[in-house]
Amino acid sequence: MSKTASPVVPEKGKLLFVDDEENILRSLRRLFMDEEVEIFTASSGAQGLEILAREAGVGVIVSDQRMPEMTGVDFLEKSKAISPQSIRILLTGYADVNAAIDAINRGGAFRYLNKPWNDDELVHSVMGAMQMYHLLAENKRLTATVKQQNAELKKWNTELEAIVQEQTMELQKGYDSLQVVNSRLRANFKNTIVAFSGLIELRNKRMRTHSRNVAEISVNVAKKLGLESEERETIMVAALLHDIGKIGIPDIMLARETEQMNFAEREEYLQHPVRGQAAIDRIEELREVGRIIRSHHENYNGSGFPDGLKKADIPLGARIITLVDYIDKKSGKVVGAKGFEFMRKEVELLRGTLFDPHLVPVVLAQAEDFYKKNRPKTDHIETELLPGDLEEGMEVSRDVFCGTGLLLLTKGTVLAKHNILLLKRYYELDPPNQGVFVSVKG
Repeated sequence: MSKTASPVVPEKGKLLFVDDEENILRSLRRLFMDEEVEIFTASSGAQGLEILAREAGVGVIVSDQRMPEMTGVDFLEKSKAISPQSIRILLTGYADVNAAIDAINRGGAFRYLNKPWNDDELVHSVMGAMQMYHLLAENKRLTATVKQQNAELKKWNTELEAIVQEQTMELQKGYDSLQVVNSRLRANFKNTIVAFSGLIELRNKRMRTHSRNVAEISVNVAKKLGLESEERETIMVAALLHDIGKIGIPDIMLARETEQMNFAEREEYLQHPVRGQAAIDRIEELREVGRIIRSHHENYNGSGFPDGLKKADIPLGARIITLVDYIDKKSGKVVGAKGFEFMRKEVELLRGTLFDPHLVPVVLAQAEDFYKKNRPKTDHIETELLPGDLEEGMEVSRDVFCGTGLLLLTKGTVLAKHNILLLKRYYELDPPNQGVFVSVKG
């Protein structure tokens, strides 16, 4: 039987097979002899645990279920304590459904495969697991890098504070001079935050002015609600930095909508509010900002993440930013003279579920004023959709290009089935950094 190409892993990984039958271990070793992996075999669970204790960095563990003395599920469960980062796979007969469930619940198995196995399926599954192991390891490395950069940022902040103290001592001659220095420092602080938010937006060019838009509208809402200047400033900084946790996310994930992400990518994405808080938590003055950043994906009904907060348990600043963030992202996809009304209807449908019902009218009013001042008026409405959401009969409102610049469809094209299939194919092969804009009825 010829083997199809297996998933590519970024570096040579370590692979452990555990089975009490030597002929099966020999077969598995032969099956993977052409892959870029270092293979270890064990004829019992106890021997497998010894290998894991001796060999660091085993990426994938494949174990048979039916073994004497220690079952595959028991072995996988014990292996978690020795090598928690390993991806675990159970080989089991068709009748061992309960064993497969135990392998997932107790042994932390990534998946299970039936015996006798299909060679291609086994190779693809194991090498795909190895690829995931390396991806998770790389994410861990990136997280460590971010922590190191946070330490450098704290050092920079400490040095800046030392300079400020030195300048302040020199300017003790008069109250007016001290006020001038303080005003200058606050302006520099705000400019630094704005500049840093600009760096965040550079990582995702689809959201070029997003943070600044969210900040301006959120501050206007805070003023309308009668919040004090200190609270307004906290909300402004949180709005500018609300996506700081995405810095550690790979570029390829930033180019996708959450619906396009696989399980591992989505799990990684769901951590960005927590990482955002952690990135600035060492700066004491930004602790409240970090609390708001952590909660800006919480929903009013408790269905959000990362903590599942609801109603008044969600900080007010986060409730404001959550709604403004949604509106600004939608407003970038729906434009035109009636575009805001089209988006307003979507927000009203989510009132009381995703969004604080008391904030909806205030935020919508401030957002409408903002977009009237900052965006040109047009006589049509358009919306941005992913290929999977397109329907026959829709009219393309802008030229559509693939990621490398090849023109796929021209403005005015009425979509037919073959057009949609073409777009779906190119969004997989050479994805652009935005969706397809189509005209919609007002």
